[in-house]
Amino acid sequence: MEYWAERIGAQLRYAKELCAAGAAEDNGVIKNVEEFLARERAENGALTKAAAQEAEGMLIEQFGTAAKQFTIICAGHAHIDMNWMWRYDETVSITLETFRTVLNLMNEYPEFRFSQSQASVYEIVAKYDPEMLEEIKERVHEGRWEVTAATWVEADKNMPSGESAARHLLYTRGYLAKLLDIPGDGLDLDYEPDTFGHSLTVPEILAKGGVKYYYHCRGYEGHNLYRWQAPSGSSILVYREPHWYLGGVNPDWAYYVPEFCMRHGLNTMLRVYGVGDHGGGPTRRDLERIIEMSSWPVFPNLRFGTYGEFFALAETIQDRLPVVEGELNFVFTGCYTSQSRIKMANKVAENALGEAELLQAFSHSATGAPGSPERMAGAWQKVLFNQFHDILPGSCTIDPREHAMGMFQEAMAEAGTAKMRAMRQIAGAVDTASLGIGAGDGTQSTGEGAGVGFGVESFRVSQTSRSGGKERLFQIFNTAAVSRSEAVEIVIWDWPGDYSKLIVTDHTGRRLSHQLLDKEPRTYWAHRYMRVLVNVEVPACGYATLVINEECREDLPKPLPRDPRLDAPDEFVLENEHLRAEFHPQTGALVSLIAKATGEELIDGTRGGRFRLVTEDDAKRMTSWRVGRYMDVQDLTTGVRLKHVEYGEEGIRNSISMETEFGRSKLEVTISLDEGSTMLDYDVKCEWHERGRTGEGIPQLNFNLPLSYKCDVYRYDAPCGTVDRQPLDHDVPANNWAWALPNSPGGKSAALMSKTNYGFRGWDNSLSHTLVRSSFDPDPDPEYGVHRFRFAVAVVDGNAANGEVIKAAQAYNQPLTALSVKPNAGDLPLKGSFMEIASGTAVLSAVKLPEEGPDGAVIVRLYEAEGQDSMATLKFHGKVEGAEFADITERGLGSEGIEFSGSELRFPITKYSVVTMNVKLAGN
Repeated sequence: MEYWAERIGAQLRYAKELCAAGAAEDNGVIKNVEEFLARERAENGALTKAAAQEAEGMLIEQFGTAAKQFTIICAGHAHIDMNWMWRYDETVSITLETFRTVLNLMNEYPEFRFSQSQASVYEIVAKYDPEMLEEIKERVHEGRWEVTAATWVEADKNMPSGESAARHLLYTRGYLAKLLDIPGDGLDLDYEPDTFGHSLTVPEILAKGGVKYYYHCRGYEGHNLYRWQAPSGSSILVYREPHWYLGGVNPDWAYYVPEFCMRHGLNTMLRVYGVGDHGGGPTRRDLERIIEMSSWPVFPNLRFGTYGEFFALAETIQDRLPVVEGELNFVFTGCYTSQSRIKMANKVAENALGEAELLQAFSHSATGAPGSPERMAGAWQKVLFNQFHDILPGSCTIDPREHAMGMFQEAMAEAGTAKMRAMRQIAGAVDTASLGIGAGDGTQSTGEGAGVGFGVESFRVSQTSRSGGKERLFQIFNTAAVSRSEAVEIVIWDWPGDYSKLIVTDHTGRRLSHQLLDKEPRTYWAHRYMRVLVNVEVPACGYATLVINEECREDLPKPLPRDPRLDAPDEFVLENEHLRAEFHPQTGALVSLIAKATGEELIDGTRGGRFRLVTEDDAKRMTSWRVGRYMDVQDLTTGVRLKHVEYGEEGIRNSISMETEFGRSKLEVTISLDEGSTMLDYDVKCEWHERGRTGEGIPQLNFNLPLSYKCDVYRYDAPCGTVDRQPLDHDVPANNWAWALPNSPGGKSAALMSKTNYGFRGWDNSLSHTLVRSSFDPDPDPEYGVHRFRFAVAVVDGNAANGEVIKAAQAYNQPLTALSVKPNAGDLPLKGSFMEIASGTAVLSAVKLPEEGPDGAVIVRLYEAEGQDSMATLKFHGKVEGAEFADITERGLGSEGIEFSGSELRFPITKYSVVTMNVKLAGN
């Protein structure tokens, strides 16, 4: 009885929807059927099978033909969250058991089709159940198992860098094509059902990786079927799920079909089904209902199918679909800041791998040393896994975080090892023997080998000493695509000389200014060291050579007592040739920031740049996903202890330290300004013991920078691009920086740049940067402990090109690296650049070895930052023998428009586009 009541009720409702959509005429039939059914219920107390069949016959006569003009493609899927609220071993179990269910059902239902995303789940099968992999491959080749994985995981689309987005496409296509023996170019759907918002550059990156289609649910409330166009003009065909990406099969599926199909000019609609989040997939009931409901005479056709089939139909009407531009944001704004350790790990690992690959590529091209792209791929895949939309966004629990941090350490081990190996290969080919440096103290030396592991805790390569004696040799590496004249920190181990006589020279013998950062040598595992800051010039993507020695002269300045002769009011000012920054002597707030070139004051001194303890309202719950309304804002400006940091007298770096305690926590900050710099660097250590609780709110630590000038537009960097946003009183994501654009053209302006975090807020003529927040669900205590954050207040021209800000942020995130070396003979000069962007508006995304390719080839990826069609010129260290365009997956696209001569390469790059070049350099 219930079955027939549901069946006739669903068909009656569907007939109404046909009429409402203009797909059929009623002619009073619906009313007659409704009256008939009402009488039957009244007379019999229920709806009998006979009555339902009679009513069905009445509907068939009027609507039977119209009903079957529409079809629902039923795409079976299992949404498998990577470690959302469980351990990785549970993710493995979920995956394997779900797929066993699917394979069993396929054996029983020959028409059943199944679709599955994420390269990570196929990797699980290959690693833990290779026999199952063979079964899946068989179904894939039959066309019954659709591989919808274009990315390693269903990743966040706002915080990962553009290069990470490219690596998802590169490694997924290569891995799955080989693993499953399928054409890589068939992986043309990016399936992102649950991703929390989408950057405006997604269509450009996907299009350049061979992806044509996009499926999503969140971040946009407009059209269901549309073309999403990037600022470059590249577009992809998008289906925004009007319902949801998981669940069971029900008759109400049919009710939406007529309107959807009539609105789009299609006769087919897509519906996704299957138990998900914790896996599960389609059930036997789902399959039986699809078969059963398709047989109902006044109902749409239902058939097992795939996403690819639907998108192929949608592609036939794409020219008349609406075009959507811009980012598809914002949803779950707490995910830009929750679980700050995971966010730090992602940003640090992306930069570390990028630096290692660049050095490895140029070590190979310059010295012939072999690279290891397969090992780099393995490290990248660990980073990509952690970009899953519940891991990097922080909406997870302690077990996923611990797993993520373990994978981060493994990726960093690979990156650090590869970077060190590449630098030593390059150093081994530089003709440092020409400097005539001695071999050191021989058997009496303790310096050689000192310092193993030193600096790695700060995500640098080990600052191990490779020489002894007074004369020491260092090479300084710059992995940014801009020439840099700035301070680099070098570490000298067990030096037998007099530090008051220490001198630093470059490869020409020119004296370089330096500053001792320690009053006395410090101790580290039975060795003693001194940190020295040196002003050095290093070319783009290149290196320079420095020599440390003891000055041989007797007329050195005689030290005088430094006892105070007069007292003066405390003044806390950091100043160089570009900036003057003043801090309030009681509160530590940045109350003045003057750009000396113009004399402009950039800070609203009545508020000052200061740290704040915010209490968010937790009324919306889902605290890791949502930043609540600011209920209370407490400036951390009381009980502040300020002091000048004492370094050597040379003045390359000046710093102020501040400490304060609040709640149960402690904040220690060192603010530094280097000679020649336009950035105030904030090195923050926070012992965080604040906890969020239901009804009490969510504690948050942020830094707020109020501005003296009017700002109605804030610019942020996005993956391979930038985005302008209006003032918004909530957090927004940025890869590295937020820039407050002045309403008045010209002059100077301020930006915040970060090495560790992603959440910014441009509001009320101010910039804010969220550092840590204690959400309490699903993890009740995700942030307890000691944190390190790094960010900078940067002064930039108000009309600066985007590329200038992007390059400054890249340099900030990739500090110069010092390497202790021994002298050796070689063919490379003492100072050199492997590559520079000599002209054009492109900025560098990556330099790497090709996944497969000839010796001497390098992959260079860039993106256009200014919205201009232009010619880019790259200058390499060696002769260019050939070049071609490639897509992100490194498939060749021809060489039209490319010119090269000697060491220079010229090629066109269109506005806001991503370009990948495969460049063949002369052999060694």
